[in-house]
Amino acid sequence: MDHAEENEIPAASQRYHVERPIFSHPVLQERLHTKDKVTESIGDKLKQVFTCTPKKIRNIIYMFLPITKWLPAYKFKEYVLGDLVSGISTGVLQLPQGLAFAMLAAVPPIFGLYSSFYPVIMYCFLGTSRHISIGPFAVISLMIGGVAVRLVPDDIVIPGGVNSTNGTEARDALRVKVAMSVTLLSGIIQFCLGVCRFGFVAIYLTEPLVRGFTTAAAVHVFTSMLKYLFGVKTKRYSGIFSVVYVVMGTGISAGFNLQESYNVDVVGTLPLGLLPPANPDTSLFHLVYVDAIAIAIVGFSVTISMAKTLANKHGYQVDGNQELIALGLCNSIGSLFQTFSISCSLSRSLVQEGTGGKTQLAGCLASLMILLVILATGFLFESLPQAVLSAIVIVNLKGMFMQFTDLPFFWRTSKIELTIWLTTFVSSLFLGLDYGLITAVIIALLTVIYRTQSPSYKVLGQLPDTDVYIDIDAYQEVKEIPGIKIFQINAPIYYANSDLYNNALVRKTGVNPALIMGARRKAMRKYAKEVGNANMANATVVKVDAEGTKPEEDGTKPEEEEDEVKYPPIVIKNAFPEELQRFMPPRENVHTIILDFTQVNFIDSVGVKTLAGIVKEYGDVGIYVYLAGCSAQVVNDLTRNRFFENPALQELLFHSIHDAVLGSQLREALEQEASASPPQEDLEPNATPTTPEA
Repeated sequence: MDHAEENEIPAASQRYHVERPIFSHPVLQERLHTKDKVTESIGDKLKQVFTCTPKKIRNIIYMFLPITKWLPAYKFKEYVLGDLVSGISTGVLQLPQGLAFAMLAAVPPIFGLYSSFYPVIMYCFLGTSRHISIGPFAVISLMIGGVAVRLVPDDIVIPGGVNSTNGTEARDALRVKVAMSVTLLSGIIQFCLGVCRFGFVAIYLTEPLVRGFTTAAAVHVFTSMLKYLFGVKTKRYSGIFSVVYVVMGTGISAGFNLQESYNVDVVGTLPLGLLPPANPDTSLFHLVYVDAIAIAIVGFSVTISMAKTLANKHGYQVDGNQELIALGLCNSIGSLFQTFSISCSLSRSLVQEGTGGKTQLAGCLASLMILLVILATGFLFESLPQAVLSAIVIVNLKGMFMQFTDLPFFWRTSKIELTIWLTTFVSSLFLGLDYGLITAVIIALLTVIYRTQSPSYKVLGQLPDTDVYIDIDAYQEVKEIPGIKIFQINAPIYYANSDLYNNALVRKTGVNPALIMGARRKAMRKYAKEVGNANMANATVVKVDAEGTKPEEDGTKPEEEEDEVKYPPIVIKNAFPEELQRFMPPRENVHTIILDFTQVNFIDSVGVKTLAGIVKEYGDVGIYVYLAGCSAQVVNDLTRNRFFENPALQELLFHSIHDAVLGSQLREALEQEASASPPQEDLEPNATPTTPEA
């Protein structure tokens, strides 16, 4: 017997006994005393905000410059070797990816190296993740390239001719302008979202949405690389060995002079040195703002998802708002130095973490390797065929294409998430990445509405001799309590599903107050026809409240206190004579319906009106409706929407399902005891018989 079984047996044999009153809402409130809340004045709040203390200054510095927190605690002997190996490995991979992703962004390759240097240095100071690799990313680069090619197409008329060297350089210069403008605007958007604490926007990009989107982007990247790949036939290599591929491709291209002999496209000129800062063209903002929003959101979503994954693995936390600020500054400031939009690279992040990287110093080392190429050794890669870079890009898409294996998983687990994945993939594939993302977010939000409009409804029963209530259709041991129906919903009740809730209540419980009332009127007509009493056919049901209040014989009403407000009875107990019962169709005798609200987190005004209608409709046919397990939020919603305008309705609220069951059984026992010895009153010969509880 293992340890788990040894612990399981005593737990199953334990019993507990609790003796307490039946807690309806008023009874429970009498036992509770609310705490006095100390509210601070506006002046005190402003004073607290603007008070400057060393601790507050230190926390602000830690928040906006996370490096000041982890760098002083850097364990040199423990971390330095891992960061050194990780930095070299990541830099080896970042070099060919920077050149290749520049092709996707439709800008000269040197700008891919700039984008692999400046943002990485800045993120080391500003980012909260210790393991992700910041820089060019295939999906973001493709989105940038889509904007650049749309605004500056290949057939654009440029002085000097499209096919001339000057015309090509002028076209590339215009595309760089577009890329810088999009990068600046997307950075501003990310920074503003971070300052306004909008890091939660990532929750609307669910994992199926992100994976479907990146898979569609991988298809776009693959097709855009085919024209470069078909220049020469190459063998594929992946991972950190891509640098060997680069060296071999460069050597073969230079040795056999492929560019001149076979007209093979190569990387071309890689000017040495860093360019001076330049202002992006803000006049293009009105043409690229939609793309900038999509790039900002996608870039942040990819970054925060990978950052959280690695943070959970290594036991620390990342701040979504600070990640937005860090990405925003990396993009906006980087655009001044001719970088295009960056994000977290999935493949490089896994290499940086998997080779032993502990901090962002590994990323800094990788960026210094890129700086070495920019300043000194860039000319060595000028003869590198573009087909080599395209092969590297396509091979690095393997992980994204493997996401097609999500489909059978989501088919087994969640059809709704499968729908999100497929619709995101299809819309991004055919509408483009920008409009595809917008469509995917809308569809994801619609699924939330669908989930609340189509919740699961259950009728609960009791596990015998316990206070446990479970779905009666799921287990054989669970039994319904005679005369009581317990109805459960696992969603909020609001305008979109309130009518559906009412219909489901009637359908699942089998108790329809409209049919009961109609059956009673029909029984009255049949009885009147049988006895030949013409007045009986037109008689209406005399409603008498549970306490038996009746009009006086002389037609006057009992005296009422002038200041007392009289409310109609909640439940009307009708009394059919025995001779009328034979005209009623047979049905289950239900005296109480308990609505389980333990899984209802809010109810709006439309839901409250629906609930009030349910209480009244069932009350008119003599059935009590109890509410069990209401949270404080639901009680507040009911109070604000004047559900308790009649104070007696508070008696319908119970702390738990078991409290409501016991309260119902106690009420029925008292009513039966009271009706066992009724007062002897002679019925007038011509009196209209009252309608009993059916």
